[in-house]
Amino acid sequence: MNPLNQPQRGMIQPQTIQQVDRERIYQWINDLSSPKTRENALLELSKKREVVQDLAPLLWHSFGTIAALLQEIIQIYPCILPPVLTASQSNRVCNALALLQCVASHPDTRSVFLSAHIPLFLYPFLHTVSKTRPFEYLRLTSLGVIGALVKTDEQEVINFLLNTEIIPLCLRIMEGGSELSKTVATFILQKILLDETGLGYICHTYERFSHVAMILGKMVLALSKEPSARLLKHVVRCYLRLSDNSRAREALRQCLPDQLKDLTFQNCLKDDTTTKRWLVQLQQNLADTTPDASGNRPL
Repeated sequence: MNPLNQPQRGMIQPQTIQQVDRERIYQWINDLSSPKTRENALLELSKKREVVQDLAPLLWHSFGTIAALLQEIIQIYPCILPPVLTASQSNRVCNALALLQCVASHPDTRSVFLSAHIPLFLYPFLHTVSKTRPFEYLRLTSLGVIGALVKTDEQEVINFLLNTEIIPLCLRIMEGGSELSKTVATFILQKILLDETGLGYICHTYERFSHVAMILGKMVLALSKEPSARLLKHVVRCYLRLSDNSRAREALRQCLPDQLKDLTFQNCLKDDTTTKRWLVQLQQNLADTTPDASGNRPL
């Protein structure tokens, strides 16, 4: 007898709870199809996206679900210009974006997510410049979807992003966004640069390289006044990767910020051995004047 109704050893109580939660997941997915029940479903599912391992396939293969998420995104477009987005609207669409990030992150849905060109629906949010919290939250969550895509280092993702001009959007945010948005945008640029195709694309013309170098230089100057070790790490990695290209390396010898050559960031990086090692490697790369075997001319 168990008078306190406590689960006894060997009972399947956790599985029963798990089954109940599973049914609720199915119900919330169904609720996305109705405008009347969608808001709560978006909220609840966005909370569960980290713990339900197959949520992405469930969302993708459920009838009308992706269309409902896109509807949430599209209906916010009129609030972008003029910028009248409210906090409530921003929270709701960001919950929809969180579910799309879940789909973008899953190996079984990532490719079809790209094939459907769904990231393009997010680009208008990355174009926004309003500094209010609803817009900043919107940009950051949209960047999170793109960031989830590039984490996998897949060629398909890099090709898609290069063909859809994500780089200028990231550069704009790197120049004028909040610290967190700048960090995610710089991470995306870093992942593009780490791909051979991405590095070649950015270093193909002087205009592309100079735009990237100009923004990175502005970021270094700003970081020298308001340091952020996390953001600086991505900036330094971008510079180091650019130095792998012979023409970009020649150009960087002329335009690398002085703050990356002296002790400006010594305190900021005192506990970050990885970034300090990257800085040393960057300086060594730029100091090496050995002729490049490829015969590439400077940018």
